[in-house]
Amino acid sequence: MCSAALLLIAGASATAAEPGVEQRLADLEAYVRNAAPAGPLQGQPGPGHNGWMMVSAGLVLFMSLPGLALFYGGLVRRKNVLSVLAQCLGLAGLIGVMWWAFGYSVSFAPGSPFLGGLQWSWLSGVQATPNADYGPWVSHNVFAMYQMMFAIITPALIVGAIAERMRFSALMVFCVAWTAIVYFPVTHMMWGVGGWMNGLWNAKAAIRAIDFAGGIVVHMTSGWSALALCLLLGPRRGFGREPIPPHSMVLCMVGTGMLWFGWYGFNAGSAVAADKIAANAFTATTLSALAGLLTWGVLERVLRGRPSVLGLCSGAVAGLATITPASGFVTPAGAMVIGLLAGLSTFWACSWLKARFRYDDSLDTFGVHAVGGTVGTVMAGVLASADINPNLSAEWIQPLVGKSLWWEQVKAGGLVLLFSVVVTVVLYRVIDRLMGCRVSEDIEDQGLDLAEHGEEGYTH
Repeated sequence: MCSAALLLIAGASATAAEPGVEQRLADLEAYVRNAAPAGPLQGQPGPGHNGWMMVSAGLVLFMSLPGLALFYGGLVRRKNVLSVLAQCLGLAGLIGVMWWAFGYSVSFAPGSPFLGGLQWSWLSGVQATPNADYGPWVSHNVFAMYQMMFAIITPALIVGAIAERMRFSALMVFCVAWTAIVYFPVTHMMWGVGGWMNGLWNAKAAIRAIDFAGGIVVHMTSGWSALALCLLLGPRRGFGREPIPPHSMVLCMVGTGMLWFGWYGFNAGSAVAADKIAANAFTATTLSALAGLLTWGVLERVLRGRPSVLGLCSGAVAGLATITPASGFVTPAGAMVIGLLAGLSTFWACSWLKARFRYDDSLDTFGVHAVGGTVGTVMAGVLASADINPNLSAEWIQPLVGKSLWWEQVKAGGLVLLFSVVVTVVLYRVIDRLMGCRVSEDIEDQGLDLAEHGEEGYTH
């Protein structure tokens, strides 16, 4: 009798512990709203959100390989095409392994306000269950892979400023050190748990800045570092005395299309869900790219008599780069304003500023990414709306929206700019002294493809 009674009691307890219909429906509602589940689905990845993030990770990698590689490859001379492709490909391998070994951990694990801890080194403990700090329905390992693609493309952007004249080995060493010293800490400060400048999620942030998809973290760090590096390296032979035209605008155009396509993963994917914030970012990304492209085309038509394919491509990429920090925060009208400003500011930088100060930013990394990223960072603070992104309603940041948020953006951007440039100068001096950064004049004349890689992209 006692055994039977115990079995009945145990069965009743198990039945009582079963989640009810209300709990199950609450989890489904949470799934639709991208809120954390509290019932039987707690700790389970959501197939739709998870699927979107896996696709987004692939889209961001597609931006680098082959998008950025072809975009840059078309803009250099024929003798240096493979060198640019090799640099983009080499960085993918190096930075990806760094990310696995310790980069993800120091960027996103809990730690200090300036750097994460090492508990997720080698992706230890990074499993398929979601980490609620970054996405209640997205597998932790999927989020880690998505952010890896950002880490890969950021130093690759620097390639455009020093193309055709920097040694492959020196560039790899520089980018490995730069990523560890600049990119990982800035990522943690801006996006990590408890980050010093993470105004969206850290109530105790010293600077309450916002950066939806990487205006500060990606474009400002790489763009301003690119300017410093190209100044230190010096101009290409013949720069300013003889034409150095792109060898294939067809490749450049193809690369632009790939970048634009991949940018939807870059911006809309930064919602870490397939939700309304992602939809708003998708829309803003499209509109800003269109406005930037059109602005460059009109400016060239008025000032130079005809629009060029290079100008249209540059305008589209400028619109994409400039909307990046604001994409999940602004209305469609705000996105059009940012795209217009992107076209105006980057056209001025690539045309007038570059000619005035005669620096050889080979493929306009500074003119497009640094200038665009900086303008977008400030405008995110000016045009951000809690109607578009409800996360801006948090009590610690809501009083700044529409008022002084732009000043938080200026403070964060200014500090990151200074930090990036100082580290770049120090790293260049050390690496140049130890192994030399610039190829010889003979190699530069011959082309880096054959001299640095023993291959030719084109046979004669």
